[in-house]
Amino acid sequence: MNLIGSKMIETERLILRSSKMEEQKRLWEILMIPEVNKWYLVGAKKYANDPSHWTWEVQEKFYKSKVDKADNNDVFVWSVFLKPEYTNSGNEEVIGQISAQENGEDITIRDVGWYIDPNYQGKGYATEASKAMINYMFKKVEINAIFSSAVKDNIASCRIFDKLRFDKIGEVIEKSPYTFYDGLLTFSKYELTRDDYLNNENKRI
Repeated sequence: MNLIGSKMIETERLILRSSKMEEQKRLWEILMIPEVNKWYLVGAKKYANDPSHWTWEVQEKFYKSKVDKADNNDVFVWSVFLKPEYTNSGNEEVIGQISAQENGEDITIRDVGWYIDPNYQGKGYATEASKAMINYMFKKVEINAIFSSAVKDNIASCRIFDKLRFDKIGEVIEKSPYTFYDGLLTFSKYELTRDDYLNNENKRI
């Protein structure tokens, strides 16, 4: 495994970069949208009903600490930018975040996740970003596998796993880990190994 950190990744329409403070407030604004944080934001349940905790004045410290570690070689988190030629403003715009986090003690096995501004959903950006990130993790970082999951009702994310030819290895019912969602949820579990990825590369979208 090559611990090379979150080097820039470029696709046809997107640029993925390691986190910088310049775009963090916009990412916070996106994450505060209920349809985004419903299936992404975990932890801090005790603050779920405390609006003051989620203000930028409080959250800025957390985002600064994240940025301070963003260029570490063992961190794989990218801000997703839309290239200027694809924006209404004609300027580059940050539209979300994507990551490949550790999944247990074996750092060669990863869990992936992403969120995209609802104004830019339905255009294939999450698929484009995740395809590029997964390619980077298997080919450049040389991880062994990705084990991940998505809430069954989160149809868009499940569809991305299917498009990228992950194997669906089952479903489990678990207590919600999400900050703003209590109760039980059905999770679809997905797996993709490095060998399968490389062997089936030409079949991918």
